[in-house]
Amino acid sequence: MAFIRRVRTASGATAVQIAEYSGGRQRIVKHVGSAHTEAELGVLLEHARELMSDPEQGVLAFGVEPTPPIRPLSAGPLAQGLLDTASSPSTGGRDGGGRVVATTSRLLFDALGGVYDQLGFDVLGDETFRDLVIARIVEPTSLLDTGRVLADLGQDPSSYSTMKRTMRRVEAAKYRDQIATACFAHALNAGDVSLVLYDVTTLYFEAEKEDALRKVGFSKERRVDPQVVVGLLVDRTGFPLEIGCYEGNKAETHTIIPIVQQFAQRHGLSDMVVVADAGMLSTSNLTELHEAGLKFIVGSRVTKAPIDLASHFRWHGDAFTDAQLIDTTTPKNSRVIENDPRLKKEPAWDLEQHPGSWRAVWAYSTKRAVRDNRTLTLQENRAKEVVAGEKAARAPRFVKNTNGNKSLDEASLARARRLVGLKGYVTNIGADLMGAGEVIGSYHELWRVEQSFRISKTDLRARPMFVRTRDAIEAHLTIVFTALAVSREAQRRTGLAIGNIVRQLRPLRSATIAINGAAQAFPPVVSPGQKSILDALNGSELTH
Repeated sequence: MAFIRRVRTASGATAVQIAEYSGGRQRIVKHVGSAHTEAELGVLLEHARELMSDPEQGVLAFGVEPTPPIRPLSAGPLAQGLLDTASSPSTGGRDGGGRVVATTSRLLFDALGGVYDQLGFDVLGDETFRDLVIARIVEPTSLLDTGRVLADLGQDPSSYSTMKRTMRRVEAAKYRDQIATACFAHALNAGDVSLVLYDVTTLYFEAEKEDALRKVGFSKERRVDPQVVVGLLVDRTGFPLEIGCYEGNKAETHTIIPIVQQFAQRHGLSDMVVVADAGMLSTSNLTELHEAGLKFIVGSRVTKAPIDLASHFRWHGDAFTDAQLIDTTTPKNSRVIENDPRLKKEPAWDLEQHPGSWRAVWAYSTKRAVRDNRTLTLQENRAKEVVAGEKAARAPRFVKNTNGNKSLDEASLARARRLVGLKGYVTNIGADLMGAGEVIGSYHELWRVEQSFRISKTDLRARPMFVRTRDAIEAHLTIVFTALAVSREAQRRTGLAIGNIVRQLRPLRSATIAINGAAQAFPPVVSPGQKSILDALNGSELTH
């Protein structure tokens, strides 16, 4: 009598076999297969039962492998009799081996979808928007090609027309406002949104003509194509809080006020610190931020050092020690100078006592001085080559042009040498609230927003290659903004860059296999390293 037996193999799998008792001993009649998961085991056991219940399979007990029935030739057309057997129904026997119907990276989609939901973005109630965000993270491509990416992730994609309607709905239904609100709530859970970082970048278009939004302007990539200016506000960890899109010829200094005010008004904030680089330094910007009740820390230009450090240069010369800090004042404009160089001690900034100045912190670094001197030497050599006529240059540094005669500007070079190693910071935060070291440390967090821009422009390919109208560009940036939030949170949970996460998890392919008319899904084998990534992504912790 035949029966089914399960045997544990040396590799840890479970072998399913059909056996019989013969002469008081067990004899293996048929090895059905080996299972590594409960799902595989269930399919193999069902297949074994079918083999035993099929009358045609009774010959198994005699050790003879059943053969499929042979279809006799008929008088019909030869092609039909010989070539159509694959589509003809079987008249007996058993089906062939299992067939792989599809493989997908469903685990990756579900993991990223879980992060999306836990960030609160499911408040939109728009699955197509969620799918577009996840596809942007995994493989940024055109809207037309997004369906292929989603199908590869095991998600039934919406039609192309539905995706286009969703993109129009992104702007009409103000999705970005809801996403920004959820981002703020997530950042607030960490207990600190008191300091935000701001920076801008440019995204260019390969277009011949400008329009109301896409204009030729200063390009960080040194291009002359029409572009848009994108401003990004993040928290101190680089998690995105607000994004803005501006005309391509808009100056960087004119972008910070609108986006900061929008952020403050949206969340009812009146006390926070905005950190930006020296490109945002303008008298009107700092005055507007101060009058709005906001604190700021911005980088200063080294050319301001002779005025700010006039006392130091008079009493100590250009001698500095490594890591030396000088807490002083800087004039809001050159017409009012409240720092008296006749006094040896630097003034302690106070808004009431110094209404015409901001607080300035200057730091000296020996390492920075070595780097600055090396750069100045290269610039000096280039200037000498231009003066000697050995190299042409439009406007090289340290070259004077007097009545058509070029000469080395030795005075400017000497001033520059005197200021090497110095870095300045301007703020309206008093020393009683924030020490000089903390001012510098807060400013140095700006690399977080720069890193977020790199993620957006490389991993998420933020440049809007396939859209042209303002609404479409804004909708595209909302997708990128949301994808950046999911990417930053995934990075925080795993400690890995989002590109690394995708590279490690996308090869985990779930398979759908058809056996005997029934389809069964089989999960992939997950390595310990991959499991740790999935566990981290699926965690319920929301703080960062």
